[in-house]
Amino acid sequence: MCGICGILGYGEAACFDRTTLAAMCRVLAHRGPDDEGFFEAEFASARGPARVGLGHRRLSIIDVSGGHQPIANEDGTLQVIANGEIYNFRELRAQLAGRHHFRTRSDSEVIVHLYEEKGEACLHDFRGMFALALWDGRRRRLFLARDRLGVRPLTYYWDGNRFIFASESKAILEAPDVPREVDAEALDLYLTLQYVPHPWSMFRGLRKLPPAHFMWVDENGPVLQDYWRPVFRRTKRRPADEYAHQLRDLLLEATRYRLVSDVPLGAFLSGGIDSTIVVGIMTRLCREPVRTFSIGFEEKRYDELDYARVAARAFRTQHQEFIVRPRALEVIPRLTWHYDEPFADSSAIPTYYVSQVTRQQVKVALTGDAGDECFAGYPRYRAVQLAALFDRLPLSFRRLIASELGARVQPSVETRTWRRRLRRFLEALALPPAARYLRWCAIFDNGRKAALYDPEFAREIRKEVALEVFLGEYAKCLPEVDFLAKTMFVDLMRYLPDDLLVKVDIASMAHGLETRSPFLDHHVIEFAATLPTDLKLRRWTSKYLLRYAFRDLLPPKIRRRGKMGFGVPIAEWFRGELRGYLQDVLLDARTLGRGYFRPKAISTLVEEHAAGRFDHGYRLWSLLMLELWHRQYVDSRGQ
Repeated sequence: MCGICGILGYGEAACFDRTTLAAMCRVLAHRGPDDEGFFEAEFASARGPARVGLGHRRLSIIDVSGGHQPIANEDGTLQVIANGEIYNFRELRAQLAGRHHFRTRSDSEVIVHLYEEKGEACLHDFRGMFALALWDGRRRRLFLARDRLGVRPLTYYWDGNRFIFASESKAILEAPDVPREVDAEALDLYLTLQYVPHPWSMFRGLRKLPPAHFMWVDENGPVLQDYWRPVFRRTKRRPADEYAHQLRDLLLEATRYRLVSDVPLGAFLSGGIDSTIVVGIMTRLCREPVRTFSIGFEEKRYDELDYARVAARAFRTQHQEFIVRPRALEVIPRLTWHYDEPFADSSAIPTYYVSQVTRQQVKVALTGDAGDECFAGYPRYRAVQLAALFDRLPLSFRRLIASELGARVQPSVETRTWRRRLRRFLEALALPPAARYLRWCAIFDNGRKAALYDPEFAREIRKEVALEVFLGEYAKCLPEVDFLAKTMFVDLMRYLPDDLLVKVDIASMAHGLETRSPFLDHHVIEFAATLPTDLKLRRWTSKYLLRYAFRDLLPPKIRRRGKMGFGVPIAEWFRGELRGYLQDVLLDARTLGRGYFRPKAISTLVEEHAAGRFDHGYRLWSLLMLELWHRQYVDSRGQ
């Protein structure tokens, strides 16, 4: 894994030099602690003198000694820098070998030669995770691309004369005169979803290259285009055993590809269905015992270590554990710096620590990411399925049911209770399906945001922008597909790349650890998209086909377990050891004077939670991370 960055400037904006590129690379050093490389060139354009510069920080995984970047083609007219892995590089190299001279054994070198032959169509041949930038000196334009699922990030800035890109936003901020202004619309999306979805960035003017997209950049500016999308569709039904055999073969192949490494590797093991399957397959493919790493909590409701131990014993792994305690929030300043923009998925804390522990032993770790989105693993998918039955009733009946039953369900202070979930289900029952699903996912729904926002700030925000994002994804699905399948597509295109993969990428790369997930193989994704929905969620059993296909591999205790989630006891921490810290930050005059929120609304959330009248843990965590990010990146102005 690596960090990449670069600048393309025209006219006066062509005056940057190696010093700027070096500063950008320095900020990305944690992503690539092993090596550094640069490319610079001047050229003439229709707008006068122009200059391009590329910077690369390398984490050496394949061809440790010889894979220095940038990598050029034979005559030096093409220069590539890449972050990620092309897993099928050996097959591609064999196809290209007769027509091209390879100077390294690096997987990244196939990119430059395949592009030389196919242009942007080369992306269809890559099986991997990547963010790449390629300078095409013949055409005098920059080519950028991101992998199909958005495993590896890429952010950019264009001011009309200067195009700047980097793996992380903080590197772009190292360039002179890049503004550090808050995007009000992005802030609204963040409070709704707990993350800032692509293409938005919390910095106004910065944008994220969407997954499965590429971009051309020349003197006319950037041009964006997509190149892949999983198609959820109905196909002729086959026997379950046929699907199971195909799934086993696909995951076996995807895992085998992800074991290619010139350095030691291991795996995250939560004891859930997905990570257990990955470790089980690794055990069968590896000659040596697999090294596994797990995170636990003192609060038993959040602790999965017992399940992880069951899997570790079953596969005889070299297992290591780490307990996360409330003092772990001392790591918040580091998380705030690493994540570039406010990020409110609190499971970033254990992910950061498990990455730290893992990196002490290995340089690459396999994960089970994307199993839930592909095979209906989230409990909320059951709610989607149940709500679809109610949708057959007239709207007036649904409103009556929601009103009558909702009034009988007593409020629950805690988040993880059936009463809280039932009340949440009923409150949204009368909404249209997409709006209902957004309501279930929202940290701050429209009502809470209206009560929270300062009236003047609220006028800066377009209404229902989060719903527009969701509706835009739902609209890409074929009309004949059922709503549950459409919802899994939306999570695959939004929640997975914008939350889960960001969380893992940043937390792991903070320690120079590369993560790989077989479930993110696009062949697995495309197969899952064609599965009948009842093979994913059957009679309230989630991941039905996955459990069935690997029934011989999964220990019985794990095969029968439900989804727990990588939760963090934030609510308990904010009522206990971290209560004072939370109040010191959120009730500080600096925080209350931002102009975004009503001070009374903030203090009410803090007081209600501290008194145990309501669980605002996730909302308070969102506000806390926003304020700490503001102090780190906006108030400081890089000082």
